[in-house]
Amino acid sequence: MLGPKYDDKVPEENRFHPSMLSQYLKSLKVKMGLLVDLTNTTRFYDRNEIEKEGVKYVKLQCKGHGECPSAETTAMFIRLCENFMEKTPTELIGVHCTHGFNRTGFLICAYLVEKLDWSVEAAVAAFAQARAPGIYKGDYLKELFRRYGDVEDAPPAPALPEWCFDDDDGDQDDDGNVIGQESQSGPSSSESAPGKRRKERLKFGAIFVEGVTVKGVTQVTTQPKLAEIQRKCQEFAEWEKSGFPGAQPVSMDRRNLRFLEQNPYKVSWKADGTRYMMLINGKNEVHMIDRDNSVFHIANLEFPFRKDLRVHLANTLLDGEMIIDKVNGQPVPRYLIYDIIKFNGQPVGQCDFNIRLLCIEKEIISPRMEKMKTGQIDKTKEPFSVRNKPFFDIHAARKLLEGSFTSQVSHEVDGLIFQPCGASKELKQYDNKIIECSFNNNTWVFMRQRVDKSFPNSYDTAMAVCNSIKYPVTKENLYEFLDRCALGAQGQNRKRPSDPDTELMPPPAPKRPNRAAP
Repeated sequence: MLGPKYDDKVPEENRFHPSMLSQYLKSLKVKMGLLVDLTNTTRFYDRNEIEKEGVKYVKLQCKGHGECPSAETTAMFIRLCENFMEKTPTELIGVHCTHGFNRTGFLICAYLVEKLDWSVEAAVAAFAQARAPGIYKGDYLKELFRRYGDVEDAPPAPALPEWCFDDDDGDQDDDGNVIGQESQSGPSSSESAPGKRRKERLKFGAIFVEGVTVKGVTQVTTQPKLAEIQRKCQEFAEWEKSGFPGAQPVSMDRRNLRFLEQNPYKVSWKADGTRYMMLINGKNEVHMIDRDNSVFHIANLEFPFRKDLRVHLANTLLDGEMIIDKVNGQPVPRYLIYDIIKFNGQPVGQCDFNIRLLCIEKEIISPRMEKMKTGQIDKTKEPFSVRNKPFFDIHAARKLLEGSFTSQVSHEVDGLIFQPCGASKELKQYDNKIIECSFNNNTWVFMRQRVDKSFPNSYDTAMAVCNSIKYPVTKENLYEFLDRCALGAQGQNRKRPSDPDTELMPPPAPKRPNRAAP
């Protein structure tokens, strides 16, 4: 559970704010009266969001890094839950740590054993069934069995969840705090200094392209050069974790297919290639980074600066894929650039996708072509060719898959890639806010947030505005209509009788006299 301030780091479908917890409980028609927070930080969400719903919030800090909840902490937790249940037996108790497995599972199992007379085996199994895979730290399981059974009977730890790293370098606790530093305190805490990244893995003997020898490509394994390149790529991509900083694709299904009609997209073919980011940081300082975060130095590959072809580009990060074309039966490696994150230190990755495509064509490809025309770049000495990957209107999807296109490219077409065009981090802060837009060049343009409004316009009002945009009334239309109205009014005045009394309402009919019945 994270507060809205982390929305720019969490995909929309994975967000879970404190307000969502309240709504979820209401949908189940249950009431939670107590929430026990076991984390060692206060930065995840604002406790006021919990307390304003009438839920009692209790902070029971547990470090969680190589340290099980102590006997004292366990006793406090059990006493807290027992007292609450005696007073309000019909209300639920919520418990969470950072991930909701180890500290949470340990204390819940301890409660089941000490207060409900469960065996430790049954408690651990029940928790694992309710929240798979259960407690996945072996030292936690051993400590539970040491306290409440026989440590020799402790089961082996289950496989780690896919999202969990097991290569912890010991510099962070389970809440991301740097060990040796105090965690934030106070309910009004906002951002904290990020903890140190986990140690980067070094994969010796990494292969650049499977089955093909590419000249001039060597793996970088020496420090501090390796770490400098990895860190620069992560910083350029605004990636605060360890590992490969590139964005990950999302598989298309029936649920997200609707995005294609809700937002502007472009389409390109999915090549059967290998994903690489390319860091250009000066002459003979071109490196490529694969998805294992392995780094390769690329020799004899030049990227001149468009405004001065004698200068080499620097502080530039590209994204693309290495494909192997078959030309006259021979393998020809090519790097297809499909995105750009930084250009000469400028954060072009925050721009519209169409602008990024233009930047690749104008600033990366064209200067190379200019120097090739004058013989200043010898293609035959380069380890591979570099091209920009074109994107098309989404209506070209059928041609890319079923048309003659597949026979025109010299490598296998492995599907389609749809890329949003207007997506921008700048507007994420306005999710679930009321905003005002203008309609320019057939697209909506953000103007401002309407902080003066508590509710958006009604559906009818919104449709009326859309119709006024679709069928606008120009000044000429208005003047012409008013002129016709004026002419019509003059004609009616000419036909109007001169005697004003004729327009008066006629007098009522005389009442019939009341006559007595004979």
